[in-house]
Amino acid sequence: MVAISVPSSVRPLHPLHAILLAFPFPLFLSALLSDLAYGASFEVQWINFSSWLIAGGLFVGGFAVLWALINVFRSGTARAILYFIVLLAMWVLGFVNALVHAKDAWATMPAGLYLSAVVALLALVAAWTGYSSFRAEEVE
Repeated sequence: MVAISVPSSVRPLHPLHAILLAFPFPLFLSALLSDLAYGASFEVQWINFSSWLIAGGLFVGGFAVLWALINVFRSGTARAILYFIVLLAMWVLGFVNALVHAKDAWATMPAGLYLSAVVALLALVAAWTGYSSFRAEEVE
C-alpha cells in the first residue's frame, strides 16, 4: 500500500503562504526560550534577543495574516475563518508582547514570559491549522 496526499475540499496553502507561515512559530518559540534564559541568568542580552525575535515573528506573521484575510474573502469557509482568527490573535498578542519587551529588562518579567508562551502556542496552532489542508489516503 502507498499513502498519497490528495487535496480534499479544503484548498491547500499557496507555496509562498506556506513559507511565510513557517517563520512565526520558530521565532516566537525562540523568544520564549530566550525569556527562559533571561529568567535563569538575568543577562540583559537575552531580553534583547527576545525583542528582535518577536519583531521578526511579527514582521513575517503580518504577511501571513494578510494572506489569511484574503483567503477568508476568497473561500469563506469556517476553517479559513478559524485560521485567520488564530493568526490574528497570535499577531495582536505578539504586538503586546513586543510592547512589554520594550520596557526595562527586569520589568518584562513575568508578563513577557507568559505572553511569549501564549504567542508561541498560538503560532503552533496556526501552523498546524494552516498546514493540515492535505489528507493522506491509502491506495492499493
